[in-house]
Amino acid sequence: MYLLGIDVGTSSIKVALVEADTQKVICTAQYPENEAEIISLKPEWAEQDPNNWWHDVQKAIIKVTSQNRAAAAAIKAIGIAYQMHGLVLVDKNQQALRNSIIWCDSRAVDLGNKAFEDIGREKCLSNLLNSPGNFTASKLAWVKQNEPHVYGQIYKMMLPGDFIAMKLTGQVTTTVSALSEGILWDFKNKTTAADVIKCYDLETAHIPELVPLFSEHGRLNSDVAVKLGLPANIPVTYKAGDQLNNALSLNVMRPGEVAATAGTSGVIYGVSDQLKADKLSRVNTFAHVNYSKEKEYTGVLLCINGVGSMYRWAKQQWAPNLTYQEINQLSSTSLVGSNGLKVLPFGNGAERMLNNKHTGAQLLNISLNTNNSADVFRAVQEGIAFSFRYGLDIMRSNGLHPNVIRAGLANLFLSETFVQTFVDVTQTPVELFYNDGSVGAALGAGIGAKIYNNEQEAFNNLKPIKTVLPKNSDTYESIYQEWMQILTHKLNESN
Repeated sequence: MYLLGIDVGTSSIKVALVEADTQKVICTAQYPENEAEIISLKPEWAEQDPNNWWHDVQKAIIKVTSQNRAAAAAIKAIGIAYQMHGLVLVDKNQQALRNSIIWCDSRAVDLGNKAFEDIGREKCLSNLLNSPGNFTASKLAWVKQNEPHVYGQIYKMMLPGDFIAMKLTGQVTTTVSALSEGILWDFKNKTTAADVIKCYDLETAHIPELVPLFSEHGRLNSDVAVKLGLPANIPVTYKAGDQLNNALSLNVMRPGEVAATAGTSGVIYGVSDQLKADKLSRVNTFAHVNYSKEKEYTGVLLCINGVGSMYRWAKQQWAPNLTYQEINQLSSTSLVGSNGLKVLPFGNGAERMLNNKHTGAQLLNISLNTNNSADVFRAVQEGIAFSFRYGLDIMRSNGLHPNVIRAGLANLFLSETFVQTFVDVTQTPVELFYNDGSVGAALGAGIGAKIYNNEQEAFNNLKPIKTVLPKNSDTYESIYQEWMQILTHKLNESN
């Protein structure tokens, strides 16, 4: 008995085939091999074609099924993880009406700020646990205002994972968790957010059928099944945003547990049983995968837009012919503090933790006589780690105090320099795991299909590879304070 997991990322699609009984990964695939394009028609805009996601999902699934046809024939459930906050619009024929406005797009910030005032700050924070910001509802409002010809053709609005599930099954569903990440869920009244819908003059009919996250979202269409080399009628039993799914895959399910990622964006995600909001909405609260009206578990999410994108940019400029592994090794030859270089990694749209300001990325204190590429790469990693510390301090001020942070051994957490810097500057140990979003989605499908008796059973084989403890915290504290002064000055300039 096997499970199929799909991770719809910003950079690529990943698919995993997992044996249900042992949680062993049988095979995986990624498509495309190179990073997918982000379309930026104007500064601070970011779009992707959802049809490209579907094309790439099919390619990745076919790569997996061709590796083990016997296992593929025994798949019992499909799970989907997806990049959060994207807006997908389809017509009555289930065809995409425009590119998806994705998570790092900033065009709706002003609309969201106005809605924050019009609805009322206190009401937004008590009922929505967030400002409307540049989340999905605000993006839909932008389409209504600026593209009425598109808005008039809408049959359903959805998140990226809803779209892929629709393409697999023909069914259009969503979840409380998905609505909450779009700021379309009222936690206080436990219903769709009437205040947001009224403020933006949106139509409730555009919201898909609401079903539990761990439940059936449709069954694999026979025509699609033939194309993908899968049996028809496999149920899709799990859909979750990528950061919620990352937490699930690290077994971060109980209040006080915390996960982190450092991919295209950087995230710290902590589980809470308190319906609390940051007064400035710098960190955001969404319904966790195990949220219910009886057990209101939420995920408090800090997002830094410019993490992997900052590292990729540095690679392109200074070492396009080196691998990331080689760059990680090169960075380790620079000293703590990067010989004075400082980096602000905020060049990928407005940053929520900076009150939706867009400072731009900065590389500062360059000495033409002493600095080299190793210093640059270490400074980038340190700047990213400092950004995590800045955000974690906001989370701490709101009552989240992790004793340990769990992370997958992937992306920037593959760099020993970054991991040690992250641990030192946050003064918090990190447990590293072999972890993959597509594997988490597969195990989530097992939970949704009731192949596992409970959530814990799905992760009974999950063990940390290693734990990294602080060792340079005192040294890094003074360097971090210098970095903070630079950031504070930059933020004051933008006022």
